[in-house]
Amino acid sequence: MTQRLAENVDGDFYVDSTCIDCDACRQIAPASFRDHGGQSSVYRQPRNPGEQHRAFMALVACPTASIGTVSHRNARQGVEAFPVHVVDEVYYCGFNSEASFGAWAYLIVRPRERGGNVLVDSPRFNAPLVKRIEEMGGVNLMFLSHRDDIADHAKFAAHFHCPRIMHEGDAASSRGIERVITGTGPQRIDDELLLIPTPGHTRGHQVLLYRDNVLFTGDHLAWSAERETLTAFRDVCWYSWKEQTHSMEKLLAYRFSSVLPGHGRIHLGTPDEMHDHLQRCVARMKEQK
Repeated sequence: MTQRLAENVDGDFYVDSTCIDCDACRQIAPASFRDHGGQSSVYRQPRNPGEQHRAFMALVACPTASIGTVSHRNARQGVEAFPVHVVDEVYYCGFNSEASFGAWAYLIVRPRERGGNVLVDSPRFNAPLVKRIEEMGGVNLMFLSHRDDIADHAKFAAHFHCPRIMHEGDAASSRGIERVITGTGPQRIDDELLLIPTPGHTRGHQVLLYRDNVLFTGDHLAWSAERETLTAFRDVCWYSWKEQTHSMEKLLAYRFSSVLPGHGRIHLGTPDEMHDHLQRCVARMKEQK
């Protein structure tokens, strides 16, 4: 039986003992949720309609349904908030999946004459989310960054009849992927989408550069709120830190102003700022053997 964590302040919203510390609620509703060491908890109850709305969004996004309300309030406003706009034509899907340890998935919304919508990694296959994505134009293509964040990819592909792209290094063929990427060189998907293999976190990890502006980084690169810079995660490098360092160095050849990871924090900046942060990230990685 799950229990409300003792670290929660008194009030309606709470986090229970099933929390896996994925960080989603703290990113979505930082005014209400905090990390108390290994799990999240409510440190301040929502004080106004805006904070309440974000708290309901966090409740809906939570991959383990660890957030609740004492009053069992209807979370419809949180459900209807997703997908939520992030930058340019990119939306965060919400409905994070426990199968990917709460990784974030994104939807690029663009007209069919430019190739149609792209789902970047997979959220939970949830009826309200699927309906909303249908209303936004459906899914024409799924980009899967690596094996950890694919969650319900097969259900989305079957529902939207869309091909999936994944690298052979993460056993793409055995997963029924329609377009299997090989090699380590960049590959142009269309005029706006550039796929860049970045082995390291996993053998077949790859990132996606959209319109030379938005970089979808999977678990390769993210923003560190503590360090206030771009970072990679040495303790969750499953394949090769040396390869991941080399892959990170390759990204210095590209220009982008936004980093949208599966795990870790989003950061929106300028191309020059991102390049400087990336250079420092590479330098730190080289120091960590």
